[in-house]
Amino acid sequence: MSENAVIITLIGKNLAKMGLEFIYKGELEKCEGCRMFKVCNNLVPKRRYRIVGLRGNTVHSCNIHNSGVCAIEVIEPPVIALIESKRAIPKSEIIFNQTCPNLTCSLYDICFPEGVIEGERYQVSGVFEENDQPCAMSRKLRKVELTPI
Repeated sequence: MSENAVIITLIGKNLAKMGLEFIYKGELEKCEGCRMFKVCNNLVPKRRYRIVGLRGNTVHSCNIHNSGVCAIEVIEPPVIALIESKRAIPKSEIIFNQTCPNLTCSLYDICFPEGVIEGERYQVSGVFEENDQPCAMSRKLRKVELTPI
């Protein structure tokens, strides 16, 4: 998906707030047969999205959201992550394929941020400071901003 491409989808009325970021988890069994199924489930599972627009006041009934759903505009925002310094080249394209056996590492959540999918392509859209916390695997890490491609 190109940077800042807007997608129209549906979300629970109570969740429809400008700037809200969420991870789309995928369709649910209760969604089958719903007339809004295609537009509710037009996002990529496990990806992060940010609400950038609210579309009208129409509320549709929903088997999941008691207050119904409404139309919103979303984008895939950049995600902050730590990657090996040698891969942290501005404007370069990478395939996210990190490994780390240390699931209890204090850096694990930023090395594997929610919304970044293993094996997917990203552009390094920003490069920040070297990481000052030691990596348990003795890797030299750098904080970057990754934008889905």
